[in-house]
Amino acid sequence: MTDFWKMKNVFVTGCTGFLGYWLTEYLVRQGANVIGLVRDFVPQSSFYRSKLNEKITVVRGGLEDYFLLERILNEHEIDTVFHVAAQTIVEIANRNPLSTFETNIKGTWNLLEACRRNHPLVKRVVVASSDKAYGTQERLPYTEDSPLKGAHPYDVSKTCADLIAYTFFNTYQLPLCITRCGNFYGGGDLNFNRIVCGTIRAVLHNKPIIIRSDGTPKRDYLYIKDAVLAYVVLAEKLEQGNLAGEAFNFSGGNLLSVLDITNKILELMGKKDYPVKILNQSKGEIKDQYLSIEKAKKILNWSPIYSLEDGLRETIEWYHSFFGLK
Repeated sequence: MTDFWKMKNVFVTGCTGFLGYWLTEYLVRQGANVIGLVRDFVPQSSFYRSKLNEKITVVRGGLEDYFLLERILNEHEIDTVFHVAAQTIVEIANRNPLSTFETNIKGTWNLLEACRRNHPLVKRVVVASSDKAYGTQERLPYTEDSPLKGAHPYDVSKTCADLIAYTFFNTYQLPLCITRCGNFYGGGDLNFNRIVCGTIRAVLHNKPIIIRSDGTPKRDYLYIKDAVLAYVVLAEKLEQGNLAGEAFNFSGGNLLSVLDITNKILELMGKKDYPVKILNQSKGEIKDQYLSIEKAKKILNWSPIYSLEDGLRETIEWYHSFFGLK
């Protein structure tokens, strides 16, 4: 707990989403005056179930509306922006790339242009990218100087958003940083086609576990509470550390195949012999990806607090409660 966020006007895009909720909840507890952009009303989201909407200023609208974004930044005298809204699901992006590009690319340039026009009132901007922005690389783990070369719709949307962010820093000196994180997991994730929450839901409802790939792709996983602290620490140190224009990788350091993390969840749930159906049908996804977090450790003094087991246990407990099973 610090006084850094007390009474600061903070704009969070995507505050009803998985990361957005946890980040907003943290900022409210720290005494920030949060203004949140909400596109859809999702009654089952943690944002509404916890009545967090009653503790912040909610503005309804989308990132595609430039003049709305400019009005928010100006009228609410925003000091800090966390841009975490995005279409984040690879499968959805593959089915409908245009909507993903509208949100992830156009939404980013709209917001950053609005920030530029309201700078120096806006003092710091944290832009959420993804490890997917790196695309497929021969050298792993990804480091922050790995080339950005997404090849499929979601990956490309994040590569483009990264480059747009760099443009606004290099050309206009907008004080921003970029985050590239491993796969988030934790309570509150309602995108059940993700492996962690999808596996837990399947077990709790006695349904088969479906793996779209062949089970061998490797990923690293980041517990959502560790992710929130990563974002917050980066924002706090952006100005004092002269970090504008920098990108940082954040990861839990847990490199596991899809089948390995599925089996780890089943082990923690006491369901070791639970049926798993491997479809081997996934397309347009990166085979292996994992991140080096040495830069974040050295410059931000950040490292994950939660072990994979502790994070998964908390996550399993959250879904037990969410589904009314305890």
